[in-house]
Amino acid sequence: MTVLGIDVGGTKVALRTDGSTPSRSAVFPWPRTGSVADDLEALTGNIRALLDGSPQPLDAVGVAMPATVGPDGLVTTWPGRPSWTGLDLRATFRSLFPGSPVLWGDDGDLAALAEAHDADCQDVVYLGVGTGIGGGIVLDGRLCPGTTRGSCEVGHVIVDPHGPHCDCGRRGCVQAVASGPATLRRAGRLRGTAVSFAELADGLHHDQDWATTAIGETCDALAVAIVNLNELVRPALVLIGGGFADGLPGFAGTVAERAHALARPGHPVAPVRAASLGGLSSLHGAVLLARGTPPG
Repeated sequence: MTVLGIDVGGTKVALRTDGSTPSRSAVFPWPRTGSVADDLEALTGNIRALLDGSPQPLDAVGVAMPATVGPDGLVTTWPGRPSWTGLDLRATFRSLFPGSPVLWGDDGDLAALAEAHDADCQDVVYLGVGTGIGGGIVLDGRLCPGTTRGSCEVGHVIVDPHGPHCDCGRRGCVQAVASGPATLRRAGRLRGTAVSFAELADGLHHDQDWATTAIGETCDALAVAIVNLNELVRPALVLIGGGFADGLPGFAGTVAERAHALARPGHPVAPVRAASLGGLSSLHGAVLLARGTPPG
């Protein structure tokens, strides 16, 4: 069985084949124009380049999508690539892969599926801390609520109803408090000047007050979200991933300490640790989806 996984990102796309022949991978950036026509031309060309010479046809394709996709296959919203709004994904993928079944799911959900599979754990909450807050819930080895019933929007769990505005229009979503950009903005206000990620990491390493305070508020927000999810679904494991979290040594440990401090007597919070697949979790999840690992 030969399958293709596609991880569609806001700035780049990752591709990976998996099957009886050696796996092949590729990564390419989206065109700067932001045009859906240019994007699809780049996607088509890079997929053909990856598959040319493949001795076997594709048995299935799995796609990790950051966009919100309706049950009819139409993209309803994607802030990162607004030109995709209204695109018929079903028809687009049918033309790209005639005769091959194509499944897609939320990139955070599929990252959770991959991390749970890699950890060999059936009940996992995953939070990906990066440009936003993604993530998902896996229960009994299956995504919750499942790809046919919408994605698990961990990033929009409200942790402070009087907190900063989120791009969804509400206040205090964990994404508005704890994402990479939100953390850097807070660090900049505390320092009195703009802060880059490298400067934040250096400030944290040297125990600068502005850096530890900014990161502390991020970890507090994530801890609140984790405790709330723990009360609802009782996972066996909580995993913290994403590019922002991966780049800060000890980040997951700090979140773990603050989450466990919020536990109520007799109801411990599940172990919290760093995820293992890094930036490849969504791509691995897309491959698992194509191979038929239960998506929910």
